[in-house]
Amino acid sequence: MSRIKSRLTVFFEEPFWVGVFEQETDGVMRAARVVFGAQPTDAEVFEFVLRHADRLRYRPPVEGRLSRETANPKKRRREAARETGQRGIGTRSQQALQLAREQSRLEKRESSRARRQAEQARRFALRTEKRHEKHRGH
Repeated sequence: MSRIKSRLTVFFEEPFWVGVFEQETDGVMRAARVVFGAQPTDAEVFEFVLRHADRLRYRPPVEGRLSRETANPKKRRREAARETGQRGIGTRSQQALQLAREQSRLEKRESSRARRQAEQARRFALRTEKRHEKHRGH
């Protein structure tokens, strides 16, 4: 039986508040990013989770595990301060989101290149046809 662990981290990323949903199933982690806009209240976050959590678009999975929760709140606070000071919040989920952004950027680059080449080929065919029409006798 597989266990699913989920975590939501809400943080401020200039100029909006962002939520990162992390989901771990059998050692594979997936992440989804949601922009809240203004600072959400606890009730708004809870309502969002209840209404929209099942419709989130998760990015491609990445190998990794969510960190274990420690019981001591002072230790958790120190670990959180250490993580945010060094790498930012949710590094593996941020890596998953960055990987998805990079993939979409490469796909967009390829499609625009193909579109540009097709347009050049169309213009070249038009020019050559026009040139042949001019030299055609009556």
